[in-house]
Amino acid sequence: MADVVDSDELLRRIQRARAFAAQEVHTWSQQGDAVREVAYEVVLRVLDEIVDPGRHVTK
Repeated sequence: MADVVDSDELLRRIQRARAFAAQEVHTWSQQGDAVREVAYEVVLRVLDEIVDPGRHVTK
């Protein structure tokens, strides 16, 4: 983890991770594994909150 990256690269990496997590939600949903599906949904929420803070708050 010694690489230094700029904010644009960091955002691209987060977006790639989010796309991967979304695909995994779909995959595990199709396979009927609710535990893994929910785990990836949580990952999506966290990544969304990093990119767009406060927008996804539910009260």
